[in-house]
Amino acid sequence: MGHIVSSQGVATEPSKIQAVTQWPQPSNVKQLRGFLGLTGYYRRFIKHYGLISRPLTQMLKKGVQFQWTPLAQEAFLLLKKALTEAPVLAIPDFSQPFVIETDASELGMGAVLMQNGHPISFLSKSFSSRSRAFSTYEKECLAIIMAIEKWRSYLHGHEFLIRTDHKSLLHLENQKVVSKIQQKALLKLMDLRYKIQYKKGITNAAVDALSRVMEEPPILAISLSTPTWLNRLQQGYEDDDEAKQLLAELSLHEENSRGFSLHNGIIKKKDRIWMGNNTVAQQHIL
Repeated sequence: MGHIVSSQGVATEPSKIQAVTQWPQPSNVKQLRGFLGLTGYYRRFIKHYGLISRPLTQMLKKGVQFQWTPLAQEAFLLLKKALTEAPVLAIPDFSQPFVIETDASELGMGAVLMQNGHPISFLSKSFSSRSRAFSTYEKECLAIIMAIEKWRSYLHGHEFLIRTDHKSLLHLENQKVVSKIQQKALLKLMDLRYKIQYKKGITNAAVDALSRVMEEPPILAISLSTPTWLNRLQQGYEDDDEAKQLLAELSLHEENSRGFSLHNGIIKKKDRIWMGNNTVAQQHIL
């Protein structure tokens, strides 16, 4: 079935990996879909598969013209490299406790299921334009929800550990419910036995700084007021080909060669908000 099971664990099948490494550059959507179908079969072996493959999966969307860009080529090569370096995954041992590590950034979320420090499975997903507007706290909650939904069969009936780099989640059960995402996370965890542990430095210094701010007892959540025109600007990205191309580039790089960067789901150039061809948002500002 495409896997090799041994006393060491579960590994990818060499013949399938060889087929991936020899796969020619796709010249149409059908060939690209075939490549993503094969690599997607092994996505549990690849950390942050959803983010790495984002520039390629964006090309499969209806109405998007197939155009092989340097960004697509980089993602294509990164997926090949990630599969050739795929780790041997541990076989679950239900006599040992499971550990879930979750992580969320501006562009997506990821999780890993482990035992004794050895990965059993990886999971990742890129955020939609709507989800990118969520607060850091809500994104971290989404990562937990995704992991629980995927691996519930491993976790039910056993106490397990959730490790996160967002310190406020340590008090998830005692916090006032202020959002639907927080409510959903609590519902998913309701019938499970778990502990939440803070792990510093999973992502970057910016996340650590946010965690330190939230150590203050009165601060249990952060809410932000977003102007209407900013929401309309983000919604307009879906209808702007140039914006979609920039989002694909910035999913792999914090800043591209032209000085564009992504901040909380908003495209900026030299720290100034880039309007692009979004006439609705432009008129709203005027």
